[in-house]
Parts: sequence; C-alpha cells; structure tokens
Amino acid sequence: MLGEKDEDVFMKKPSEKRRLGEPTGAFKGAAWGALLIGVSTYLIGLYNAQMELNEKGYYITLLILGLYAAVSLQKAVRDRDEGIRVTNLYFGISWFALISALALMAIGLFNAESIILSEKGFYGISFVLSLFAVVTVQKNVRDTEEANQDK
Repeated sequence: MLGEKDEDVFMKKPSEKRRLGEPTGAFKGAAWGALLIGVSTYLIGLYNAQMELNEKGYYITLLILGLYAAVSLQKAVRDRDEGIRVTNLYFGISWFALISALALMAIGLFNAESIILSEKGFYGISFVLSLFAVVTVQKNVRDTEEANQDK
C-alpha cells in the first residue's frame, strides 16, 4: 500500500498559467526543436556532401521553397477554416508550390548518382521533418498570438 509520502508523487503539479487556446511550452519547444534538428541536419549533410556547388544550391533552394510553401499552405487552409477570405488563386499556388517542392526533391534524389541510398534517405527524412516542424511552429505562433489578443 502506498504511504502518505508516496501519494504525493502522484499528485498533479500546478499547471502553468496559459491562456485558452495557447499551446503548452513543451509543445512549442518540441516544435522548435524538431525544426532546428531537421533544418540543421539537412544543411550539415549538404555542407559535408561530396557534390558540386550547384547541386548543393539546388537542395538548399528546395528546402527554402518547401518551408515557405508549407507555412503558406497551412495559413491558407486555416484561414479558410476560420472563415477568413483566401482567394482560390493563392490557395492553388500554395498547393502547387508545396507539391512542386516535394516532387523536385523526390526527382532530384532519385536521379542523384553521386549520393548513396542511405544519404538519399537522410535528405528525404530531414526535409519532411523540417516541413512538418515549420507547420507546427507556425500554428503555435498563431495560436499564441490569438490567445494573447483575447486576454
């Protein structure tokens, strides 16, 4: 049986003061950490890669395009969901940019003869992690700003 002192271990900690709808600090930190890990491992891998400078530029450009497109699409989808007007043109361009970044990454890695299969997987996974993380960071930033406006 648990003694009185042992029961204290299972008591709930007082929660931090958060506004309604604001993500927890742990969730914000995890999102920023995933973004930092994804982008930094991608860039460190490119820095150490034995490929031409123009190839490295191609992959850096794809990362930038992918990050921007993912944030832009997430914002457009959320705006529409919240009843904020988003033109069909912008919505379509956001989808096109994200799909293009993913397709160009897949095509580039498939056709890269100088990169071994494990490196291709490394670039693919760090790219996808970065895209997912940047969407989560953007969501957290927006949720935090909305919670601060509602105070």
